[in-house]
Amino acid sequence: MVDLEFGFIGYFDRESCDLDEFKVVTSRQLEPFQVPLAASVEKNVPIYDMAALQGMLDDAEQRKELMTEWAWVLGRSAGVVVLKGAYADTAPVDAATAVFQQIIADERTATGGGADHFAAAGANDRIWNSLQKLCERDASVFAQYFGNTAIAAISEAWLGPNYQMTAQVNQVRPGGAAQQAHRDYHLGFQTAAVAETYPAHMHDLSAALTLQGAVAHSDMPVESGPTKLLPFSQLYRPGYVAWRFEDFRDYFEENCIQLPLEKGDAVFFNPALFHSAGANTSADIERMANLLQVSSAFGRAMESVDRLGMSKRLYPALQALGDALSPSERAAAIAACGEGYSFPTNLDVDPPVGGLAPETQAALLARSYAAGDSHADVTAALEAQDARRKP
Repeated sequence: MVDLEFGFIGYFDRESCDLDEFKVVTSRQLEPFQVPLAASVEKNVPIYDMAALQGMLDDAEQRKELMTEWAWVLGRSAGVVVLKGAYADTAPVDAATAVFQQIIADERTATGGGADHFAAAGANDRIWNSLQKLCERDASVFAQYFGNTAIAAISEAWLGPNYQMTAQVNQVRPGGAAQQAHRDYHLGFQTAAVAETYPAHMHDLSAALTLQGAVAHSDMPVESGPTKLLPFSQLYRPGYVAWRFEDFRDYFEENCIQLPLEKGDAVFFNPALFHSAGANTSADIERMANLLQVSSAFGRAMESVDRLGMSKRLYPALQALGDALSPSERAAAIAACGEGYSFPTNLDVDPPVGGLAPETQAALLARSYAAGDSHADVTAALEAQDARRKP
């Protein structure tokens, strides 16, 4: 069956995957006039100078204009953006790197290292749930690192407000092999057989539920293996099935692009974009990135995160930092930490009061900070709220 607006209605399988159609989709060009807020377009990827755009982030209407352009690129155009200088001051990146290095050392001692998505165990160092672990180790560093208005804006641009941040650190040592081309969570993390059981419109929905990103914690020249990307490939609707086949992977390898990054840059892309980590062929560069996987409030994040424990740690750190964080940076840190969605909850004991939904954990943190509530009072309020949400 064919729907005039959305195309194929039904199910995707091997017979649905046409390499010639894929070539047509991925042969498009992004023209500079289509992204007027970008500083440049390199290899079909718009590059945004965040130092020049900081004023737009600080103005509500201009922020919407920038977010609208980002959403168009992610959803209808190249599928990937680079935020140059996402961290104008890389001190928070360096501070977080020091914490991550200690976590890597501790976990390597404890477990010997673990497996990774799409790559062999031992090919790199991976910190699962680096979001929570950073907050537990140093909540002040967490607040300054995730108090990033550029990251908050692009997350909201694709997912809307109340998004859920998760993160995993990946460090690839010299000689580390490349990943295979793939798509990401949700359907990208299912077997081919399972992916084929989901109707076509759910393949479209999967791409709208998460945003993939990476913050460069080191300079990443091409020889260090920054992410390989195939612009426009997220537009190929059967791609959650197609990426598993050798002819599609071969075409990816022949046509993918890589862009060098500097410490403090960030790249964000549609999870349906064909991509893979590159091989680190350098002699001495340990490539480190914090991989941000941001989830819609309407979906399920990949990792279970102790947001209650994080929130209790973050609050006194925010108080101690005070005006060192601007209100928008503080809001970004809270958004990365606290639960931003009211549901699911136990409406018998946590009913909506004064609105359509109960207060969220993130809203409680923001309200308490504005009121100057004590750490003890906020801890008690967070624990009481958590108890009300349970069945």
